[in-house]
Amino acid sequence: MTIDVDDSIIRPFRIDIPQADLDDLRDRLGRVRLPDSIPGTGWEMGIPVDHLAELAEYWRTTYDWRAWERRLNELPQFTTTIDGQSIHFLHVRSPEPDATPLILTHGWPGSFVEFLHVVGPLSDPRAHGGDPADAFHLVIPSIPGFGFSGPVTERGWDPTRVAGAWAQLMARLGYDRYGAQGGDWGSLVSQAIGRVDADHVIGVHVNFLAPDTGTPGDLAELSPDDKARIDRNLALQADGSAYFAIQATRPQTIGVALADSPAGQLAWMAEKFKEWTDPASGTEGSGAVDRDHMLTNITLYWLTNTAASSARFYYEVTHPAKDLRQEADPLDVRPEPPTTPWGVAVFPHDVLPVRALAERGANIVRWTEFDRGGHFAAMEEPELLVGDIRAFFRELPH
Repeated sequence: MTIDVDDSIIRPFRIDIPQADLDDLRDRLGRVRLPDSIPGTGWEMGIPVDHLAELAEYWRTTYDWRAWERRLNELPQFTTTIDGQSIHFLHVRSPEPDATPLILTHGWPGSFVEFLHVVGPLSDPRAHGGDPADAFHLVIPSIPGFGFSGPVTERGWDPTRVAGAWAQLMARLGYDRYGAQGGDWGSLVSQAIGRVDADHVIGVHVNFLAPDTGTPGDLAELSPDDKARIDRNLALQADGSAYFAIQATRPQTIGVALADSPAGQLAWMAEKFKEWTDPASGTEGSGAVDRDHMLTNITLYWLTNTAASSARFYYEVTHPAKDLRQEADPLDVRPEPPTTPWGVAVFPHDVLPVRALAERGANIVRWTEFDRGGHFAAMEEPELLVGDIRAFFRELPH
């Protein structure tokens, strides 16, 4: 498929990593120098050295990138240029002609690989025991600076600018009405799409909301359960936000360490796949996510050398560069709360949003609390996530 729009074309893309890059990765993993540790400590200081050593050796000797590369290449992939940036994306059309277009956006330390378990059920529910009326045409892009959408060569790629690019991408693909879904940074991008392209967005479904601790006046009106949620979120922030502070202030410095050391890249991300997932579903000490699936995601960052550019996304969010944008921020001229319908899926081993606070700035029409699952919902609990996405969009006018 080739579409010519404003001097931009959509080109088929196929992953084909040079063997020399894979050999270099294994060579580096074979020469890992690990730090010491205090006997008897667990995860409280970070990823345990023994766990990291075992995981790194598995990555070096057993994990098969080529098998996963073949699996990824079974999905139709493309690249195009939007706002001066090369964008990589999956475009999986449903066999159901009346399927609803849906754009899915990943976060950090995720990638388009996050969505492998949900592609089939969402695009072809008939083949997965579902109602064909719930089918979606899927567009799954990589955020600029992440994976095959890297690198970025200028400032200003924050969630709003990404949302504007996604709106252009959906128009370029011929989708006039569509939905948006995401978690982590993908949630903020999806929320922004609902504002930037409100005339074309059917609804926004998210499985993550940034924590809102409210004002003293808000707290006086909240229930004891909601206050407990805020206390929990504050405790998580105090103990687990160092990665955020570093990537939001010195992304280039940490980027050097991650770009040069696969063990460093592994430790930096594997820790999050353990800490942010449901411990009740943990396997192989890596949380609720399959080890090879997690390693595919981490390997993607390594092979594309996008540790620093993905970290810069945090810097862009905390250091807005509005003066560098080609156009005014659409959010600046839309001060009123969005009217686009929102659906929120809350998984218990993630940051827990407070509905009373979230509703002040959103038109929330569906709010679902699950009894299991964590931050990586599409990888941990794909059936629950798929079911909630279907139920949300099923009730919306198309």
